Amino acid sequence: MPIPEDVTGEEIDKGVRQELMSLPKTLAEDVAKNLVMVAKLLDDDPERAYQYSRVALRLASRVAAVREAAGFASYGVGKYAEALAEFRAARRMTGNSDLWPVMADCERGMGRPERALAMAGEPEVQKLDRAGQVEMRMVAAGARRDMGQADAAVVTLQSPELASHAIQPWTARLRYAYADALLAVGREEEAREWFAKALEADQGGTTDASDRLAELDGVEFVDALDLEQEADDEAPRPVEEPTAVEPMGAAEAAEDAVEEEAGDEGAEESAEEARPVAEATSEDGQAGREKAGDDS
Repeated sequence: MPIPEDVTGEEIDKGVRQELMSLPKTLAEDVAKNLVMVAKLLDDDPERAYQYSRVALRLASRVAAVREAAGFASYGVGKYAEALAEFRAARRMTGNSDLWPVMADCERGMGRPERALAMAGEPEVQKLDRAGQVEMRMVAAGARRDMGQADAAVVTLQSPELASHAIQPWTARLRYAYADALLAVGREEEAREWFAKALEADQGGTTDASDRLAELDGVEFVDALDLEQEADDEAPRPVEEPTAVEPMGAAEAAEDAVEEEAGDEGAEESAEEARPVAEATSEDGQAGREKAGDDS
């Protein structure tokens, strides 16, 4: 995979750089550059991010940061089984529980919400920081909805973090999840209120709360490109100039005259019949002129 010239590898996190120090210098630089590309592309072009992560994984599969990056890249393209395997490997290497919520969400992605819900009750959750616990709560609520327990999902999301007026990095997503859960159980007015609160906290544009609010308010967005296309389709077309008709030859003019005289009996038959008569008349006339010449 090509690496842009402006990517040096120095852009990676300091902790990751320290992990790579166990590798030979040239190899560490190559791995670092690929990890930088993963981070740059993960949101906008997850497929390419995944390809760069596979390169880094081939180069340094025993580095925990590489396994973690590969896990997130796989998660980004919906390869949940692969992502879970990478997250488990990273956790074994570090003994860290930070990846517990995303590991549970991989279980959901693999169609096993009951396992994700079981993970929400494991001791590892207590080792998570506040942000990790909020993340785990949202995963658990999603698992409840996967299992058809929409009301339970609403209750799961009710927490001190949801009630807090302080804006944290996870606030917008938590409020959004709660609004979506309320909408799923038919509590539309409350859902609208919480979508508005999510939009208020969404300083980075991480949710589509504004679109959801518009839908609830009956506002329909029209694509400007579609309007331009419709205008082009409805625009009057230029009138085509009539094609010039070539003048008819003498033979064609004669045939047309015969067809007009033939009337309803059919133009083609009359024309065919007219030709021998005309020819005969012409011959008789010629013969008469010759005879007159002889007499004189």
